[in-house]
Amino acid sequence: MNDTQDSSGADLRAAWDDMIRSLQEAREAIDRPELMPAPPTERNLAEGYRYLMGYVHAAVERAFHADPVRPKFRNALSVITRSTIDNADAIYFYTPIDGSASYRVKGVARDTAHWRGERPAESAPKAPHYMIFEATSGELPGDSGSLMELAPGNKVQTGRLDSTEMAVADDGSFEILLAPERPADYEGNYICTRRLTGEDGGERFAGYLSGRQLFSDWEHEEAVHLEIVQLGAEGSHREAYTPGDAAAELRRCGEIVRNQMHFWNAFWTILMGTYGEREGSIPGVAFPRNAFNRVNAASGATGGGQSTNLYAGGVFELEADEALIIENRVVKPPQYIGFQVGNLWGESIEYANQIGSLNGHQMEVDDDGVRRIVLAHRDPGVPNWLDTTGHREGFLTARWAYSAKPDESDWPQVSAQKVPFGEIRNHLPPGTGTVDPPARREQIRIRQRHVQRRYRVF
Repeated sequence: MNDTQDSSGADLRAAWDDMIRSLQEAREAIDRPELMPAPPTERNLAEGYRYLMGYVHAAVERAFHADPVRPKFRNALSVITRSTIDNADAIYFYTPIDGSASYRVKGVARDTAHWRGERPAESAPKAPHYMIFEATSGELPGDSGSLMELAPGNKVQTGRLDSTEMAVADDGSFEILLAPERPADYEGNYICTRRLTGEDGGERFAGYLSGRQLFSDWEHEEAVHLEIVQLGAEGSHREAYTPGDAAAELRRCGEIVRNQMHFWNAFWTILMGTYGEREGSIPGVAFPRNAFNRVNAASGATGGGQSTNLYAGGVFELEADEALIIENRVVKPPQYIGFQVGNLWGESIEYANQIGSLNGHQMEVDDDGVRRIVLAHRDPGVPNWLDTTGHREGFLTARWAYSAKPDESDWPQVSAQKVPFGEIRNHLPPGTGTVDPPARREQIRIRQRHVQRRYRVF
């Protein structure tokens, strides 16, 4: 071994050691009180390690396989990388880009009639209920490890496009141009990747393209498979991989995991007041128990999120013989309605094999227009049941997506009431139906098949 090889080997071993050190610092976020973890119950500790390994999985992709010149879409969150109270109805996709360059995105969707406000075929394959693309400058939420990243100006959205505005050909195909400015002769789908900031002529370029495919009718809606290419880079390849590349990416992998673990613990505990409001909690937005904070629009101050969403959240706290009845009232119909439950790490509660989420299509609506959900530890035999899966405490999240944000007087409302399990039907309308065990199994069969198809890899 020559001196160069010996030096490279030493640098790589040092980078490996740095990565392991960062991963250990990430692990400490599971049970060191000063790092504000979820309460150390047996289940929270077990799920904390699974949660950590979800970040490890994501970090390997992000650190070692990011290439804005030859990008490809990846799952930002999925059934094996759950966090941030992820939406069980969503494919979260993203790819790094260089906002000073131009890109073309292509896809082919099934029946898109509902994107145009028309009624799709009842039982035929359909496009996702709603889809949105967002170009953003700055890091992905949590990457800094510090709540200071939520300060105004750290992240800037340069452009967005959703399915209500997107031109789609008769065969379901579409293309989107991403560029710093729209070409003078271009009239197709377009997302801007540059934003001017301030009067000094400063500019910010998007560092990543992200988005959601939201599903409502899980039995018939199918994912859109997306392609992206940087214009002019077709057929190119990266330079040969070097020890310096590997060392930098090893360190980056560990840093992503550590920073994400530390950031979201602090986010839930301080900003969102999950365990009681404290200095730094956001007034009116901090999570109450068995109730909801005020409805709020997605913003950098509250961790970002889908930019067309309105959110409300809280924490459920239920004993074995208690249930929570949630009333979701919509004034102006949105493009999407969803309700999800999460554990105290922010992982979505099981939504394929159990019912940890419900959306507007899956919920039955009472005669007065209210969507009433029953959250309980066991099946009460009512249509809109959400399963705690045995968690005594967990997150509650309501979402409503509006392409054009309505006036606050038209915002939806959500409320909750804790009741004894045996008195659930006393608090529901007389006409509330009954779901027997075979019907519940059929609901879960549909969910299992949809989630398997949504995340298929071949």
